[in-house]
Amino acid sequence: MPAPIVFFDIAGPDGVQQKAFYSEVFGWNTDAMGNIDGAGLKGALRRDPAAKVLYLGVPDVTAALKQVETSGGKIVMPRFEVKGVVVIGLFTDPAGNTMGLVEMKDGNPVIP
Repeated sequence: MPAPIVFFDIAGPDGVQQKAFYSEVFGWNTDAMGNIDGAGLKGALRRDPAAKVLYLGVPDVTAALKQVETSGGKIVMPRFEVKGVVVIGLFTDPAGNTMGLVEMKDGNPVIP
């Protein structure tokens, strides 16, 4: 089964400015943690150097990361658990784009 896009995040150095921009231009509301409501897909704004990451849902993050390496990508961060939230891993594709993986079971993120 193809891996769906299940989450995205957009980072910038000024979190207040990011929230205001996406609210004013696109009508997105964000909570205190940066979680976005209204984008049509779960997402978050975060305070970090400018970046954007799409997260793809896969049944096994470790196995997918092995396939990433075999196919010319690089592992940025191996599988790790954010307790009570999600299981993820990060990689770059052959062009250098950073992407994320979310471990999924029965169409839902695995929550450790």
